[in-house]
Amino acid sequence: MYIIIVGLGGIGRSLAAQSVEHGDNVVIIDRNEQRCSEMLEHYDVLAITGNATDKVILEDSGIDRADALVATTSDDSVNLMTCWLAKRFKVPNVVSIVNQVEHSDLFKEVGVKISENPDELVASRLYYWARNPMLQQLASIPGGTIFEVVAEKGAPIVDHEIRELKVKDFVFIAIRRLGGELIIPSGIIRIRPGDTITVFTKKEAETETLDLLNRQLRIPAS
Repeated sequence: MYIIIVGLGGIGRSLAAQSVEHGDNVVIIDRNEQRCSEMLEHYDVLAITGNATDKVILEDSGIDRADALVATTSDDSVNLMTCWLAKRFKVPNVVSIVNQVEHSDLFKEVGVKISENPDELVASRLYYWARNPMLQQLASIPGGTIFEVVAEKGAPIVDHEIRELKVKDFVFIAIRRLGGELIIPSGIIRIRPGDTITVFTKKEAETETLDLLNRQLRIPAS
């Protein structure tokens, strides 16, 4: 993949590093020359110092042959303008972070795939970890959340069938057993100690779902 990454904050740097590790051809664009130089010291990328809303800068980045452009700056106006230009250059896959949720519709009108409020997503994941060290949030999607939780030995629902749970606004998507066996769950599957369960819950039911699963999948506090 030939990918152009705009903005070298924490997200942009991490994305560039992952892209290089996957063997992609990576171009980074940032106004800060020092940030570009630091990336060049550690990664095999093409670094361009400049403003990605400048058509000439995008042409220098090889946008005419890019498979994807990802805008990661902290300025939604810069991200939006960059994405609009990328669309004009017919880049097949244009992606952006959106720092303020109220701007989301503008990006959607341009046809950009977005990740809303990355700081909020990080905060949400930290909250899940703080609440339950056995739980890992996998994704936050419109209308819901996907996460993993591990069943503890001696927990109330362990060695019982899934259908015994009072399921309302969540569903078990998959169960990974110790040893690597993957199960598509049905109501008659018995939960075993150490099962890693992938769960989808509606957004409005997250708190209720977490409370229920914490009570059923963890050993009660003495």
